[in-house]
Amino acid sequence: MFPPFSEDEAYEECLRIIEGIEAGRIRIKQLSAESAERRGQGIMIGALICRGPDGKRIVLRTVSGIGKELVFEDDDCGIFVRPIVSAEKISAALMKNDARIHELTGIINHLKRARNASGSKVSVQSEEEKQYSKERALLTKESLLAVYDLYSFACADGKKRRLLEICSGKLPPTGTGDCCAPKLLDFAFSRSLVPLSMAEVFYGADTKTRISGRIYPPCDERCALLLPALLGLRIIYRDSSIIVVDKQSGLLSVPGRGPEKQDCIVSRVKRLFPECIAQPAVHRLDMETSGLMVLAFTAEAHRNLNRQFEDRLVEKEYVALVDGAISCADGTAELFFRVDVDNRPHQIWDEKHGKRAVTEWHKIREEQYTSPGGSRRLVTRVQFIPHTGRTHQLRLMAADSHGFGKPIVGDTLYGECAPGEHLMLHARTLRFFHPVTGEKMQFVCEPEF
Repeated sequence: MFPPFSEDEAYEECLRIIEGIEAGRIRIKQLSAESAERRGQGIMIGALICRGPDGKRIVLRTVSGIGKELVFEDDDCGIFVRPIVSAEKISAALMKNDARIHELTGIINHLKRARNASGSKVSVQSEEEKQYSKERALLTKESLLAVYDLYSFACADGKKRRLLEICSGKLPPTGTGDCCAPKLLDFAFSRSLVPLSMAEVFYGADTKTRISGRIYPPCDERCALLLPALLGLRIIYRDSSIIVVDKQSGLLSVPGRGPEKQDCIVSRVKRLFPECIAQPAVHRLDMETSGLMVLAFTAEAHRNLNRQFEDRLVEKEYVALVDGAISCADGTAELFFRVDVDNRPHQIWDEKHGKRAVTEWHKIREEQYTSPGGSRRLVTRVQFIPHTGRTHQLRLMAADSHGFGKPIVGDTLYGECAPGEHLMLHARTLRFFHPVTGEKMQFVCEPEF
């Protein structure tokens, strides 16, 4: 995943830690028995530079995993961040089923050896083996759930979120929560510290995928599950001028009226990056629409991006699931809509007074859609390319009789939205010129549907 904060200053701190280890000023202390497969493997060293409530600079340091910590012999100007859950608590959670799981493993291995010794060429498990394997799998899952239930994280919005809540009750990959980034961010957010720079550096013998002393971004396997929940944003790209995020469905782009409508992409960006300008948004997505948004950190970048949108230099592509089959493979439509003054924010067809909306579309395929309730029906996956930026333009292109006459799945305004469903409209592709370098930027973010 893309590093959420600048890495430069924290990277230098990681290199200082490695230098201290090799000079003997910093020790790597083993806290628990090291497994045979982990022995001799390297570790990730992480650092997070923060600003405290009093404005002072604070350095946080940690290592990956739960079995090691750094001991600073003559250096007390930083804080070592320990694991979210200790090895002792994890062992206690595993204790309930540990003996039975080992017993079942012994029985299964004995039955397998007996089957092989009989000369049978059949590799399929016997019914007895299947029953024991099923019992072991259920106990193993129960133990893992007990362990993951111990993990909760302080988030940027001041709330605590449990790991199983973040993962929607599903079992995450082994080690989720034990990487450097979630430990550092949990510590910072729990103490109202503002992250400024964060980096992770590998230390140890080189491997096929890791080189000692080299910086690596937070991992896709585990951290990409956690960090969007901790940060409140799924960051696709960030530099000193702009940030590109993947907005989730149901979240406002900009603040609305009233205290209940202040949580939005803009407020979350400003919370994570306090030096950001007061109004960083240069465009917006409907609350129900998901996908790519670009925001500006500086006034110069904001002016430049605004100009690009006004001059129609920004290119956007969307993916949608239209409810039903559509006959045309592709085309371009020119429609006219205005707000329904008696039923805001709905838009209605008005060829005389409506604003012109031009939409290009390409039929990707027809497919079966399974609703949250389990029913299945035919839908059409469509690529939309808007050539204008009108309110609800794509939703109306689908739902209105002058367009497809079939709403986008999950549309609460122009169609139907079943319980547990959301609008199946996603801003997949975004192209523009970088406001400082002039480089052509392209971002692609696939929808979850």
